[in-house]
Amino acid sequence: MAKKTDSDNDTGIIRQFNELKKKHPDAMLLFRRNSFYELYKQDAVKAATVLAIEIANRMLPDYKRPVKVASFPQSALDVYLPRLIRSGIRVAICDALNSSLKKKAGQDKTEINDRTIQNNTDMGKKKKEQGAQEAPDRTVENTVDVKPAREKKSKAKVETKAETKAETGTDNEVKTEKKDEQKTETAQERKPREPQMVTANGEKVTHGHAYQSTTNPADWYFTAKIDGQQLKPQKMDAADLAAYQNKEMTVPQLMERYYPTKLMPKVSEEAFRMPMEIAGPDGSITVNKFNVYKEKDEQRPDFGKYKFYVQVGDTNMSAVASRQDLNAYFDRVATPNQLIEKNFGERLHLKSAYEKYQLPEGVDPKGVRVAKDRNDNKWKVSVDLGEKGQTSRHEISFDDGYSLFKTKTATREQIAAKYLNTEITGMLAANTAKVEKSASMKM
Repeated sequence: MAKKTDSDNDTGIIRQFNELKKKHPDAMLLFRRNSFYELYKQDAVKAATVLAIEIANRMLPDYKRPVKVASFPQSALDVYLPRLIRSGIRVAICDALNSSLKKKAGQDKTEINDRTIQNNTDMGKKKKEQGAQEAPDRTVENTVDVKPAREKKSKAKVETKAETKAETGTDNEVKTEKKDEQKTETAQERKPREPQMVTANGEKVTHGHAYQSTTNPADWYFTAKIDGQQLKPQKMDAADLAAYQNKEMTVPQLMERYYPTKLMPKVSEEAFRMPMEIAGPDGSITVNKFNVYKEKDEQRPDFGKYKFYVQVGDTNMSAVASRQDLNAYFDRVATPNQLIEKNFGERLHLKSAYEKYQLPEGVDPKGVRVAKDRNDNKWKVSVDLGEKGQTSRHEISFDDGYSLFKTKTATREQIAAKYLNTEITGMLAANTAKVEKSASMKM
């Protein structure tokens, strides 16, 4: 018996597509071929738009005209299938029919085609759940058509082999066909995906890619997986998207840009144990509790935002947490001490909390004045810039006044820089522009 060639297996793929499309016009057909899923004609065009994958005109065996074909690896099914579902598309996963199945006695072509498309509610739910982790918006419930059960496929292979043996009457040909089939199955085995990068903690980053929003085509998102766990997609900057599409920006660079805390070394678990102590202005400060919560009081202006909470002795404090600090906390790359110092340092009168405030270069510290306003009896700070003018008088908080006068962990210059740096910078810039304009007029 002559061995079946690849061209024989490809024969009639478009015919199979057309027949299935007539029965299921509202479904997008994914044909599994070797280690890829392929889409044809109008399905290819639609998939290329939704999934942002390439489409090509390809000549298929026994088909005279080029056909539009889009494809993606089988390993990417977990990524692309949820996107198709969320976009409102009904999906059918099909196995291309081979010649031996079509020649089986007493079996109608229509019946074979009916077997290639089936409904499986459990798989639909599984794919939707995976899609909900990967996309920023909620998924839309859809019916997912799934490939036939593996048991049916195995049964069809056994029947085909038995029929072949009956026709030829020789064991050698059956053994040869069995060996060829084993080679094909081995070649189709999924190879493990090589990581696109490895973090400082030894975690493997895979599936890093950019994709277009299905609700707003102008928005693009970047996402990846770390040790198989899907990361929350991050909206991409237009410049980053252009650089990535032009291959000027790599996945490791995008990870550094959108998931920096995922790449940082983690701190020890001991650093998160309570109680703990931090260095205060008058000795050690004991921290009894530190955590994150979401504000549920609708009367507060920060309702719905995530906040840090800290309990120091009998004092309870909270502050709205920035996205960067939240990521650092949950990814365990910053200690509670560091986050407390950054978010509550001024309220705890820590010297380190004021070191970030510096007056612009060229400003004379002697011009800084902190005094009580006789009109409202409040402490205010101002800066005399000499010929450049004098700033307004800005009220300082109780904590800053306590740090300045009581604990002496803040200087007058630091207090002035905290409240007046923006105004000082504007005055200096205006004075420079005035001098340059005067000089140009003289010339």
